[in-house]
Amino acid sequence: MRIDIDRDRLVETMEEQAAIGGTDGGGLHRLTLSDADAEARDWFADCADEMGMDLRVDAFGNMFARREGADPDAEPVLVGSHLDSQPYGGIFDGALGVVAAIEFVRTLDDDGIETERPVEVVNWTNEEGSRFPPAMQGSGVWAGAHDIEAEYEKTDADGVRLVDELERIGYRGDEPAEPREPYHAYLELHPEQGPFLEETGADVGIVTGIVGLRWAEVTFEGQANHSGTTPMRYRDDALVAASDVVTAIRRLPGSLGERTVATVGSLTVEPNSVNIVPETVQFTTDIRDPDESTLDRGVERMEAEVAAAAEREGVDYDIEHTMRAASVDFPDRPVEAVADAVDDLGYDGRRMVSGAGHDATHTASVCDTAMVFSVSEDGKSHTEDEFTSWADCYSSASVLANAALDLAGRVD
Repeated sequence: MRIDIDRDRLVETMEEQAAIGGTDGGGLHRLTLSDADAEARDWFADCADEMGMDLRVDAFGNMFARREGADPDAEPVLVGSHLDSQPYGGIFDGALGVVAAIEFVRTLDDDGIETERPVEVVNWTNEEGSRFPPAMQGSGVWAGAHDIEAEYEKTDADGVRLVDELERIGYRGDEPAEPREPYHAYLELHPEQGPFLEETGADVGIVTGIVGLRWAEVTFEGQANHSGTTPMRYRDDALVAASDVVTAIRRLPGSLGERTVATVGSLTVEPNSVNIVPETVQFTTDIRDPDESTLDRGVERMEAEVAAAAEREGVDYDIEHTMRAASVDFPDRPVEAVADAVDDLGYDGRRMVSGAGHDATHTASVCDTAMVFSVSEDGKSHTEDEFTSWADCYSSASVLANAALDLAGRVD
């Protein structure tokens, strides 16, 4: 028997959270561990208290609100996402997953439904990674992918330590930042952040896995000199070398695979003056694909392009590999729970692999994991223009609720 969440309340709850750190452009500026993030965390804690859920906060600020099940010894089902945002991002990214999880529990309460397993709603710390690197940080610490002491020392652009901000806003909890017991499953709802659902006319995404990614930071060191008096044959131009690599990265996916994407997303030039030959250029590379061997080939090609460009221009180079996330294949049981919910509710679902990293990347190493995608209009994300209609929010949240109830077990 399916459950029906309250659509009007879902919208109201989304609007409540969107007001915290809301921007004039209709988006969110709620960077992790900022004052706005602290207010959103307080709001989450108030929601848990109103529902009579037990709230615990771990040493990295991850928040878990628990609704007990009929069997207190059963492994819990975890649902949720994150409340932090990108700088001037959208109101749906992350927050929709948290709100949908809250509305799932509220619906259980409304209908007097008891679950066999406990249900926990989670708000992960710093999924975005836009203030403190890396992304998916809180879930990574919790799952054992990152060392907590090393992550405490990460700093933002102003040199502020993460641990100091955790303490300042009062969310460095007493619980160890690790699973306190085995978990049965984790489900996460998230906007697709791409165009495929909209292009195919599907209502909901049934996510079967997450692509792997490789991030690197490349630095070219040349020689600054006067742009008017230095003959071309005497130049060691770091920007020319970088430009060759940027172009090569753009063309890289065409020679690797249909699902490969590659991006240079950040570039700085020094001295950055109109009449000085560029001396130092630093830029990032981001390569993604579901296949690990394809990723490895992509990294090898990138490194070869950097070395060749450096040799052509007579500059030195350095490559720092800053992030590596393995691709993830979700197991059948939670994926089929999502697929069954899509069918039961009469929606048109599409099985797909996520092109973006999510906290589910790390939870998959702890317990069975799957995701639900909502439609992203025009495929936009990490911008104030990000948009998911309330109808699409409702359909995806309904799928999450019914799949989560399937995994948690309904007591008749």
